[in-house]
Amino acid sequence: MAAHDLTNPHDAGSHGSLKSYTTGFLFSIVLTIIPIAVVLSGWLQGVANTLVLMAAAVLQFAVQLIYFMHLREEKKPRYNLVSLILGLIILLLVVFGSMWIMLYNMVAT
Repeated sequence: MAAHDLTNPHDAGSHGSLKSYTTGFLFSIVLTIIPIAVVLSGWLQGVANTLVLMAAAVLQFAVQLIYFMHLREEKKPRYNLVSLILGLIILLLVVFGSMWIMLYNMVAT
């Protein structure tokens, strides 16, 4: 039987440090508390409320990619990044296409 090296099953360079995980966690907590506070307290109304929620969501997405999925630390070809971009394009097409269809049907009736 072949002996397997089980001492280092993962590439040590692909994992973050405790400091980066803590920083990402704190950013995630802050970016979760901001929209909750804005909505529950009623500080903003209408478009401003929507913009704050969307900005917090986009920043939360970026924090997750950078600190927890280690997207910036990849040394080989960026297949994960290309797959992510393709997935985002498909997601945006589905969401905006659905919104366009619903808006068209709402105006037409």
